[in-house]
Amino acid sequence: MIVRVAAIDCGTNSIRLLIADIENGTLTDVVRTMVIVRLGEGVDKTGEFSQAALARTFAAIETFALLISQHQPERVRFVATSASRDVLNRSEFMDGVLSRLGIEPDIISGDEEAELSFLGATADLVNEQEPPAAPYLVVDIGGGSTEFVLGTTGPTAAISTNVGCVRMTERHLISDPATPQEIAAAIADIDAAIDLAYQSVPISQAHSLIGLAGSVTTVAAIALGLSEYDSTAIHGSRISAPDIHRITGELLAMTRAQRAKLGPMHEGRIDVIGSGALVLDRIMIRTGLGEVVVSERDILDGIARGLISNPS
Repeated sequence: MIVRVAAIDCGTNSIRLLIADIENGTLTDVVRTMVIVRLGEGVDKTGEFSQAALARTFAAIETFALLISQHQPERVRFVATSASRDVLNRSEFMDGVLSRLGIEPDIISGDEEAELSFLGATADLVNEQEPPAAPYLVVDIGGGSTEFVLGTTGPTAAISTNVGCVRMTERHLISDPATPQEIAAAIADIDAAIDLAYQSVPISQAHSLIGLAGSVTTVAAIALGLSEYDSTAIHGSRISAPDIHRITGELLAMTRAQRAKLGPMHEGRIDVIGSGALVLDRIMIRTGLGEVVVSERDILDGIARGLISNPS
């Protein structure tokens, strides 16, 4: 039996919609779309969503509501992550979603975010002819947080840390391009988060690193030499640690205008790609894992699959 579901992932940097048909564990896209809304813009400093950020987000939700109405999924879930957990005006955000979509957003914990990311990222990759070796360390680098999840058939340990591409850019990488002092401060923050992850997750047990979300896929696109973003080429690609380190250095040394000219670069990632790459680079350095397996499937796919396994 085919079940049509709709999943919305509202993060710090982007909001995404997946409408998919699921049959016997196979997920087939009907609609997959993303809007960069920068919902978490300024949250690290002010503690609340700005009116401009809410307006951008609500406009995207209105577009998603039309798509959902057109395609008539049986089950719908709206998940909000890092930026939405602790803001002072969370109720304004939740009321705005409810009035436009007809459902309340689920503001999930870091642990659930990690579990959904693991489910979404590994479902396709483990069935490839040459799957990554288990156990996997799944790393989801978002705008406000980074999740570390270890597991094989499912997550066995996970932690969500408060480093992400938007948060690190706003907190540290202010100059254009970033100064060595700013980069050093960002590295100190990222390394502290990795230290925290090691305390909760037995990272040394991992045989493979699976990386997901826009920072990872964009860096992979650059490493692959793509002239434009190609999700088919990116999904399942393996990028070496030296290539990640080289590209991270190049991105951090570029001006905003130079990054904007890169073919695979989405306009909404131009400002934050350097810090996102830096998070990935530090994880690879600290873990000693020699390559990252890149997944185009992530928490959005995990939300969709969860609607089948746990429809309530």
